[in-house]
Amino acid sequence: MPDALASSSAPPAPPTPPIPLAALLAREELGLRLIAGPEDTDLHWVHTSEMGDPYPYLLGGELLLTAGVQLTDPGHYVSRVVEAGAAALGFGVAPVYDTVPPALVDACERHGLPLVEVPPPTTFTAIARAVWRLMAEARHRELRRVAQAQQGLATAAARPDPVPAVLRQLTARLDDGAYAVLLSADDAPLATAGRSPSPRTHTALARLARVVSPPPEPAAPEGAGPAGSPPPNARTAPASATDTAGGSHLAAYALAGGRRLVLAVASDRREAGDHTIAGVAVVLLSLLTTQHQGAAESDRAAALVRLLLGADAGEVAPLLGAGEWTVVHARPAAAAAARDPLAAAALGAALGSALVDATDEGGVRVLFPGGAREIEPQPGWTLGVSSPVSPSELPAAGLRAERAVRRAEATRSALVRDRGEAGSGFASLVTPDEARAHARTQLAPIAASPALVTTLRTWLSLHGSWDRTAVALDVHRNTVRQRVARCAALLDADLDDADVRMDLWFALRWL
Repeated sequence: MPDALASSSAPPAPPTPPIPLAALLAREELGLRLIAGPEDTDLHWVHTSEMGDPYPYLLGGELLLTAGVQLTDPGHYVSRVVEAGAAALGFGVAPVYDTVPPALVDACERHGLPLVEVPPPTTFTAIARAVWRLMAEARHRELRRVAQAQQGLATAAARPDPVPAVLRQLTARLDDGAYAVLLSADDAPLATAGRSPSPRTHTALARLARVVSPPPEPAAPEGAGPAGSPPPNARTAPASATDTAGGSHLAAYALAGGRRLVLAVASDRREAGDHTIAGVAVVLLSLLTTQHQGAAESDRAAALVRLLLGADAGEVAPLLGAGEWTVVHARPAAAAAARDPLAAAALGAALGSALVDATDEGGVRVLFPGGAREIEPQPGWTLGVSSPVSPSELPAAGLRAERAVRRAEATRSALVRDRGEAGSGFASLVTPDEARAHARTQLAPIAASPALVTTLRTWLSLHGSWDRTAVALDVHRNTVRQRVARCAALLDADLDDADVRMDLWFALRWL
């Protein structure tokens, strides 16, 4: 049996990587001292509580800080903290206690909970600030590592032997003992890289691969099953799964493309960013192993490779062909999906496109060949769809798709389609050059502030709704009020006047 097993349905990881307790203890200016329990634990966040039983308010992984205001039964208190999953306990020795109660030290030692003594000069706020600073540093290191890995994997994908090259690059970016294998639908290794693991690990990897790519079920007899039921071979498996075996960390990822290929990875250790790096490899391997048919598909693959290697978008656009293209911006219902390259790739596959990009803001962009009429709402996603454009107009279409998805979020719609180019209808009576000149002049006082411009545009598009604008921009409604009031003051405009709103809306569409 596997030592442990987890799939993509597990709770999302914290937004920043954890930090070792030892790193916090090493901050000499804090004067912290470990007086019970082990030092080798990780902290995911900090929480302060003087509750007699903080259990209902803990998420797990915290450094819980307390001065013991309501500490009456140290044994029961520690057992509840451990049951809640807290990583460590920090005890301030002032103003309630002059020293850490011996009964608390004994209870932490029995339960294996790290107990940190906080000296009187050190405030809990200073500890929290130090933890967040260490987490920010760790996040920066992780992002830099992921960015370097993405560049290396993209370069490997352009080699004459792209699949083995991507696997070699993947193992090099994980650890010295990493092993990667691309498995076929019948568990046959198609390509491998890295140090070959033990037979036990081989077996565990094959078993894990079947979790994300189970064999198809036999087809049901014609007419069997209730009306409207999903087909018997419908995929319900997770996109990724993890396991441990023989001291190795295992992971398996299903590739897109319908061939039931699986990337399986074994490594001696698991670090923050490994899942993201493997996700990039999955996307590239999915593209590399997908069967391309015809010259048009070859040109699109060439365009993708050129973009990966830094070519100018204007040079690549002709390779996409003369047909119309649509840009789709998507926001996931679950925050975890935004950080999962596999979820982004799955969305692209559902829309019929492998040209998928996860944005820094937590969304997904998909470049979709064909008209917008072919795009339907997708479960778990909010979509903004641009009108079909030629390849040269794709940057502008991307902006309109982003506005559409913000409107979809604000109106709680599954999909909103862009209504077309600015300058249609009555606006077409003004030349584009005149419209742009008018917009630059009228909006000059706020043009240097993207936050003000975006807020005013969104607020006007949502008919002055504070709440819906706050949802669309992911800010507090009071922030929306303050920004709109600032716009009114800078523009010297009465925003309660319908004519003023109409004029500003026209100008904003051309800015």
